[in-house]
Amino acid sequence: MVKNLLGPDISRITDYLYISAWPKGEHADEIQALNIRLILSMHWRRPSKSLNHPPLRVLWLPTVDTPITPMPIGTLRRGVEAALPVIEEGGGVLAHCKAGVHRSVAMASCVLIGMGYTADNAMQLVKEQREVADPFAGYIQSRIRKFESDWHRRHGGDAL
Repeated sequence: MVKNLLGPDISRITDYLYISAWPKGEHADEIQALNIRLILSMHWRRPSKSLNHPPLRVLWLPTVDTPITPMPIGTLRRGVEAALPVIEEGGGVLAHCKAGVHRSVAMASCVLIGMGYTADNAMQLVKEQREVADPFAGYIQSRIRKFESDWHRRHGGDAL
């Protein structure tokens, strides 16, 4: 496994995509220095207001992740649809949740699917780049796969 942590528990997945545990407002400068322009906050608690100042923007997508309460596909889609233009403009995206293990990992995997990865390739890359990531937990993996089907149905074409 590659230990790929930058500062406050931020893992670089690609040149444009990062995953972290709950970032604090005091980390805003460090996050900006990584060229991150969008934070996809998957925590049920609202993120620090100091993270939501230009050039940073926060999209709060409060989500729980249990086998009984699966993450809504629409929430994952909202995050991906917000992330893709930022990436296309050369900015980075940070997905976070409380611990950077499940919800943020699902969102990052879905962003990669939006970029053309297969679900399998996306989950594997996330796991390789963030040791604590668990995209293969049954209830997380099932949401990633369902997102992949939904994304391709809505946007056509096959994944890479």
